[in-house]
Amino acid sequence: MSTATQEHYTIISADCHAGGSHEMYREYLDPAYVAEFDAWREKYKNPFRDLQDGGRLRNWDDDRRNGDLEADGIVAEVVFPNTVPPFFPSFVLFARPPRPEEFRQRLAGIRAHNRWMADWCARFPERRAGIGQIFLNDVDEAIKDVQWIHANGLRGGILISSVPPDVDWLAPLYDPIYDPLWAVCEDLGVPVNSHGGTGLPDYGRYPASALLFINEVTFYSQRPFVQLLTSGVFERFPKLKFVMTEMGCAWLPPMLEQLDRILGQIRDTGRVGELRFAEEHVLPRSATEYFEQNCWVGASQPAADDVAARHVIGLDKFMWGSDYPHNEGTWPHTREALRQRLHDAPESEMRKILGGNAAELYGFDLEALAPLGKRFGPTVTDLAQPLNELPEQPSEALLR
Repeated sequence: MSTATQEHYTIISADCHAGGSHEMYREYLDPAYVAEFDAWREKYKNPFRDLQDGGRLRNWDDDRRNGDLEADGIVAEVVFPNTVPPFFPSFVLFARPPRPEEFRQRLAGIRAHNRWMADWCARFPERRAGIGQIFLNDVDEAIKDVQWIHANGLRGGILISSVPPDVDWLAPLYDPIYDPLWAVCEDLGVPVNSHGGTGLPDYGRYPASALLFINEVTFYSQRPFVQLLTSGVFERFPKLKFVMTEMGCAWLPPMLEQLDRILGQIRDTGRVGELRFAEEHVLPRSATEYFEQNCWVGASQPAADDVAARHVIGLDKFMWGSDYPHNEGTWPHTREALRQRLHDAPESEMRKILGGNAAELYGFDLEALAPLGKRFGPTVTDLAQPLNELPEQPSEALLR
């Protein structure tokens, strides 16, 4: 690769979002559900500002989206879902798991989304690693979806949600009933992604509901990691790839320290205080070792303490994300955000954080992306400059 190319960073955002419109999804829906969808759609009202008016186009319009990302210095993206698929009660990430009576329609809805996502990513396959959706209501159906997702080029893998504590119609993630699902993901090399904002209970309509949400969302977002680790999933499936995205990572070092201490005490003594643990509860390795073996972090618009934590969790495990097109992300001031948080990071670290780690995990070809990086990516010198003043109308990420 030329020296000129090396002067630029090839940036892959490990956290972006996209989705189709209802009109688009209708074309991908199983024909058996079209009439039901039309009836549902007539009653649906969109409450989300970033999915209305001109902002909606950022979810699917190639010219608008690629232009926005290129102007921001980003040339490739890992694509989580956005918008509202058929039969969903709300924005896809915050929607609760379907009840048994809703499952048939909701499953048809996510399969329409997955078909749309596969075609949308195929228009720029070197630039887009799409993530497919599954439901945990039926493990056999979930496995079919994983196999379809893998076979149809959605190399971003799958998205799972933490099971909310008040959802009694699904088994929790630590139930061995899901082992066949993890086995298929491991065998196919399909990354299992968990995104921040999932798994919360229904707080109801109270003055405190929004405050409870914002204060507890971090805790519930962390539950999949804790549950998969402590239930031995990482022990039974050592090659499973598990990714935690848009939930920060400053919480991981103290949590790993606590888990290491507890698991170590159980291994040594079989007890913690008055609680005794049988042999089936004993994990042979530390939480830190399981994290190193199985886990990655997609650190979207990282705060200063998240950036500092990269040296503890490992530079090979830390991936930067812009959260495009969400307003809380770094667009359109990604260069400024990177200068603010990472201006003093060595170039070798930056190349891992900004693209190398995501390329290895999600299968991007850095050589194929290099011409785009040279054309649109910021230079090493650009990002090594400290940010001394905020731009006009700074993004939310710059104000934190």
